[in-house]
Amino acid sequence: MVPSLRVDNRVRIAAQQAVAAERPIRTRARPWWATAVAAFCAATVVFLVSRDLLVPHVRDTEIWFGFELHGLLAWLTAPIHWALFAVGAWGFWFLRSWVWPWASVYVFYIALSHFVWNVTSPSGAGVVPGLWQLALFSVPGVVLLWARPSRLPSFTAA
Repeated sequence: MVPSLRVDNRVRIAAQQAVAAERPIRTRARPWWATAVAAFCAATVVFLVSRDLLVPHVRDTEIWFGFELHGLLAWLTAPIHWALFAVGAWGFWFLRSWVWPWASVYVFYIALSHFVWNVTSPSGAGVVPGLWQLALFSVPGVVLLWARPSRLPSFTAA
């Protein structure tokens, strides 16, 4: 069965049950911020793919765990970044329950990577800016943990 038909069938069954019980239908709407995060992830995929394929000096460098990879290793690992953001876009768009904790883990990983990069890279700015970036990039991770699916709002349709 096609997924959209399955959803339509669930809505139809819920409507029939609501009419039978004379109560309103409760459904879950995608919050505006989940749509915004899905759009951000999708836009990031487009940006990363175009940048990695079209800008030579960027294509040759990737950052993993705060350490720079160059050359062939950077070129081979770039699609992993693309896939992470593509999966995030899909998960937020379809409100998958696993996306919140895993997105927060990835955001905390980014925060830690910024700190490590600032401390270890010749282009880094040192410990203090690294700590500031660690703190700044940890905020979205905390927000994602707080916004887990059990906190998603429901609305009542007549």
